[in-house]
Amino acid sequence: MQRLVGEITNLNIKFQLEQAAGVVCKVIYPIPVTSFSGKGTEVAICTLSSIDLLRKISSDAIMDKLLIVGRLFSENKGIDQLIQFCTMSFTLRYLIICGKDTNGHYPADALMNLMQFGLDDQCKIIGTKAPYPFIRCPPNLVNKFRKQIKLIDLCECYNLDKITETVNDLT
Repeated sequence: MQRLVGEITNLNIKFQLEQAAGVVCKVIYPIPVTSFSGKGTEVAICTLSSIDLLRKISSDAIMDKLLIVGRLFSENKGIDQLIQFCTMSFTLRYLIICGKDTNGHYPADALMNLMQFGLDDQCKIIGTKAPYPFIRCPPNLVNKFRKQIKLIDLCECYNLDKITETVNDLT
């Protein structure tokens, strides 16, 4: 038992150090735009860490069919924010994930595993390779998200025509 407490303490310290490093990264590499709103109601796109793809989609006519397009860098706070946004919308049904997953954090892997397997008793996403996949949203909100949203996996897709075709098929 004491060994388990020590391991949890070490993970907690490591997590806090990585959070501090994240704050430093925001200062050194600021990314001013995180999302763009569209005119649609049922489809959202997450470009993961692909900022250029985010900008390309945001300036395309496809925005007329999207509720929102945004990015996702982390397997914990980012997914918490995504869950909160998606569950606040009564019309959102589809979330397309495209672009490049964030190395070291793997939010796409975490999100796909969350949708497939859910959370364990410690609110950790089951089955993910992400290092800190702990969700702070209430479990009932996570369950609502999992029931309400259909995840469309286009990870590693950067082709706007393919993404547009997928959006058109859903709307």
